[in-house]
Amino acid sequence: MEVLLPKLPSFKFPSPSYCFSITTRTSSSVRVGFRRLSSLPVCATTVNEAVAEPTLGSSSLGHSTRPHFPILHQEVNGSKLVYIDNAATSQKPTAVVKALQNYYEGYNANVHRGMHFLSAKATDEYESARRKVATFINASDSREIVFTRNATEAINLVAYSWGLSNLKPGDEIILTVAEHHSAIVPWQLVAQKVGAVLKFVNLNQDEVPDIDKLKEMLSGKTKIVVVHHVSNVLASALPIRDIAQWAHGVGAKVLVDACQSVPHMTVDVQNLDVDFLVASSHKMCGPTGIGFLYGKIDLLSSMPPFLGGGEMISDVYFDHSTYAEPPSRFEAGTPAIGEAIGLGAAIDYLSGIGMQAIHEYEVELGTYLYERLLSVPNIRIYGPAPSKEVKRAALCSFNVENLHPTDLATFLDQQHGVAIRSGHHCAQPLHRYLGVSASARASLYFYNTKEDVDNFIHALHDTVSFFNSFK
Repeated sequence: MEVLLPKLPSFKFPSPSYCFSITTRTSSSVRVGFRRLSSLPVCATTVNEAVAEPTLGSSSLGHSTRPHFPILHQEVNGSKLVYIDNAATSQKPTAVVKALQNYYEGYNANVHRGMHFLSAKATDEYESARRKVATFINASDSREIVFTRNATEAINLVAYSWGLSNLKPGDEIILTVAEHHSAIVPWQLVAQKVGAVLKFVNLNQDEVPDIDKLKEMLSGKTKIVVVHHVSNVLASALPIRDIAQWAHGVGAKVLVDACQSVPHMTVDVQNLDVDFLVASSHKMCGPTGIGFLYGKIDLLSSMPPFLGGGEMISDVYFDHSTYAEPPSRFEAGTPAIGEAIGLGAAIDYLSGIGMQAIHEYEVELGTYLYERLLSVPNIRIYGPAPSKEVKRAALCSFNVENLHPTDLATFLDQQHGVAIRSGHHCAQPLHRYLGVSASARASLYFYNTKEDVDNFIHALHDTVSFFNSFK
């Protein structure tokens, strides 16, 4: 595989801290002995607060919607929870929890297999969820929606079904250095099997994948372009419609990882004209264990099954089988029925708010987060700066000089009840390109508020001051 990654200047930080006894300037203390900070136990206590309906005159979308999320109303390690790890997973509103409960208490049965009332009800609700997904992303037909275990499985489905059937030695697969591992590894495996070549687009000076270079890379050898819509590290968005037009101009297909866009903005697959698109339920207020693949119906109809078993067949004989039409062809075995119904409830909830309203609020909140982070000494925020032209997603990946991100995340949790992410965020190639092994990441959703950001920034200042006091 051809991978050309010019190195940027390295941003170094030390190994995670070890110490004997730590006392903050607050009244609480942390005794670590010889243990790493991240080994400390976690304690959460639910706060007895009534879950209220949004009130007229609420100051923001975050204030009006957070009462719908019971999990947010608790204390963690003696502090009010500030949950800003939404790029990893979102929280679930009461409506989604109740949808799952109603399924298991009221009509739990297998789908597509029974004539009795419970099975018919479960099948109706399961297929209703599929139609809701299709409407949500403006697919032309609900048959273009395949339920999968997650977005990772959806990408693997395309790689092994479409990829193994259509790629040959010398064919090229174009990605960017900012892709999630789930968008890279399946194509590495398929490329190794068929002799195809992976090519990666680097970042430009604004720390955004260089779209001009991507356009230059396209040729008659290009068979598929695999790109994210919104980066889970850089918070940048790619012009997917343009990319699709350029790729189709050379006869290539386009697969879009929309895990960080579908939950946060209006996504119209017909307008984007992509061939495949994947997303995960758990990042959009739905249950874990289910995601979906969108594929143009003519492509899905031409693809062989990914998994074999029940439900995906038409007829089975001793020596061969015939296969069902999409989407059943790609949904072998008993599916995640309750989870699909929960995803449908999440889509109802998000649609009730309005995706444009969510996007506009998050752009404002994300800019506020970025600007407040600039007050932290020696901080390095990755990705483009927000401007009138650049609308960052509501997340920031960052490092503070000479402090390990895991120490920051652990201390924020233990001493302030702030939940952020630390690590490589399933984007090791991107972190190596940036010259670091890991970063901290704060990621917001529409139920977060500016008060959440302020509490996080206050806690981060306290954390940085604490570790700097040992120098």
